[in-house]
Amino acid sequence: MKILELALGAALVAATWLSVVVSLVVPRGIKSVYTRAMHTAVRWPFQYVADRFKAYETKDRALAWAAPLAILITLISWLVLFLAGYALLLAGASGLGFDAALRESGSSLFTLGFASSARDRLTFLDFCAAATGPVAIGLQVGYLPALYTAYARRETEVTLLQARAGVPAWGPEILYRHVQVAGLLDSLPDLYRGWERWSAEVSESHTSYPVLIHFRSPQPYRNWLIALLAVMDAAAMELALNPSNPVSGTIRVGLRGGFTCLREIARSEGIPYDPDPDPDEDIQLTYEEFLQGVDMLRYAGYPIERTPEEAWPHFRGWRINYESTAYALAYMIDAVPAPWSGPRRTPGQTVKVRTPRDRKPTRGLPPQTDATTPQQPLESLQTTDDRAP
Repeated sequence: MKILELALGAALVAATWLSVVVSLVVPRGIKSVYTRAMHTAVRWPFQYVADRFKAYETKDRALAWAAPLAILITLISWLVLFLAGYALLLAGASGLGFDAALRESGSSLFTLGFASSARDRLTFLDFCAAATGPVAIGLQVGYLPALYTAYARRETEVTLLQARAGVPAWGPEILYRHVQVAGLLDSLPDLYRGWERWSAEVSESHTSYPVLIHFRSPQPYRNWLIALLAVMDAAAMELALNPSNPVSGTIRVGLRGGFTCLREIARSEGIPYDPDPDPDEDIQLTYEEFLQGVDMLRYAGYPIERTPEEAWPHFRGWRINYESTAYALAYMIDAVPAPWSGPRRTPGQTVKVRTPRDRKPTRGLPPQTDATTPQQPLESLQTTDDRAP
């Protein structure tokens, strides 16, 4: 029995240390089976409750608690496992019962010292437990700021995109809003460069700390994945519609950075994907949906070189690189069901983006007609303000 307690205690302490080091120290996105199991177990009840609701706002409120609580429970569980592991070691190395060994383990682990034994054979284990507690807690304290710093950096760009992409973000809306304002189209290359860097940062942080994938934005209709998908769709439409664009190289690199980010995250989550898809394969987005986006841009006066029929094979060839991966991740995290973002657990639920009208003051001014400013197009796609329904 003593040998069994020693073996179980040593295995428990070693396995817990391995989980802590893999999750908090090693920056390579190595999987910790225990950590992932804990996060899944904590998220499951929240996902079950969210699936019972049809309104997306209610779903989002329920799921917003899952990831933070998963972190908290995982951190506490590591300390509990250390406590149990050292208790088994102390019980196996002495004549102490498990209750007394558990009390001495807690005293040493949290450096309280009220129950330290005078037995020489236990001194080494008491010292090990006393060193484990502060080190483990220190790593956890350093882990949380790093986690929330990465979250804040991610959300800053997602929030900045709101004025350019609508709520929820949508690829054609990005191009539509940029063509509404004279000279704003010239800023699109800077947008793609910024999101190329953003994609690299998110790829690094979300594979090192996978729980960030499930952290939701402060506002229910903003989402990091939907924002990235919108930027990639806008880039793919630009490349498909205007092949002679002088900054096509910048657009291509930005688009490639986006789907590389999605593939890295999908690989860390065990989601299969084709690393070299055939550009002639079909995609889930239909030609009719693509045509709606093109018609919207035509109405706004966006410059178009190719007809929709000519542009569709090129758009499809770009989107095949990221569509299935984006859809799988959006389903997994139950992201806001924006247009062109795939199915969700609640079928038939799509939140349409709202485009603000370009209204100008009329009181005190002579009547005039501004033929250069498009008003509200495509009633089926547009409404009157920038608030989600």
